[in-house]
Amino acid sequence: MKKKSFLLATIMLLTLSMFLAACGGGNQTQEQPAESEGEAPAQTEAPKFMSLLTGGTGGTYYPLGGSLANIISDATGIQTNAEVSGASAENMTTLKDGNAEIAFSQTDIASYAKEGKLMFEGNVVDNVQAIGTLYPETIQIVTTAKSGIKSVEDLKGKTVSVGAPGSGVLANAQQVLEIHGLTFDDLKAQNLSFDESTGGIQDGSIDAAFITAGAPTGAVEGLAATEDVVIVPITQEKIDELIAKYPYYAKDEVPAGIYGLTEPVSTVAVQAMLVCRDDLSEDLVYTMTKAIFENTDKITHAKGELIKAENGLNGVGIEVHPGAQKYYDEIGVGK
Repeated sequence: MKKKSFLLATIMLLTLSMFLAACGGGNQTQEQPAESEGEAPAQTEAPKFMSLLTGGTGGTYYPLGGSLANIISDATGIQTNAEVSGASAENMTTLKDGNAEIAFSQTDIASYAKEGKLMFEGNVVDNVQAIGTLYPETIQIVTTAKSGIKSVEDLKGKTVSVGAPGSGVLANAQQVLEIHGLTFDDLKAQNLSFDESTGGIQDGSIDAAFITAGAPTGAVEGLAATEDVVIVPITQEKIDELIAKYPYYAKDEVPAGIYGLTEPVSTVAVQAMLVCRDDLSEDLVYTMTKAIFENTDKITHAKGELIKAENGLNGVGIEVHPGAQKYYDEIGVGK
């Protein structure tokens, strides 16, 4: 009887011990996430420095990027530098590789990157989100009066810069030519930066150049100082065809009064946007977004007048960073 009682007590004690151990293990498992939450994940740690990728020195991105970098530095306390780059496509790849934090991109190029299309085939960029769109980027087909080029069709057989490797200009040039029944094979195509393009037009080594940038563009203004600049028009019929096939384009014009133009020239545009890596914290991106849109008076470039928070989601095309979205929600944009 005593043996049975002792055995029963032992079994009960073992059962109780196992129950308590299980409870303790359960508590430990439940507490583990709290421990993880207490640690600072890498993406919530503010970087000590940030790079803002722009484009070539002859375009709009670089000078505008200098103003935006200063605004971000002042608002966040993080030294932010505007960096010269090959522009949109290269910028998206650089962000993917983790070698910068913020960048300019055309809206169409950002969409190609996220979808793995065209120049991003087999190289999807999946770690970039939008801060917001800034201003229209005008497709400018630049030449001079002495070239005799008056229409897109006149580019056939000519030496034409279709944009630097890694730039969004390449896709724009390809699509505009396509609508006019042309390809790069119909041209003597050159892959040049904006400065190289206008320099080539000036010295006669090329006949025309595609330039996608906010107008006026510095490189074209420099050319206009010594040459009679002509911007080749795109007809309304072709604009309609282009937009029907590629809906991220919008009708635009190069206004009279710049480059010595006496009349506005019809063309199309995409949007310039600011993007960032998705591992930047919500608080940091919120602060950057708010600072940019609420300090446009500190932007020295003429495009600052077009940068408005209410347009920040126009044609954005890719997922918006939660920090930027928090700002838009706060001011009622998109509602």
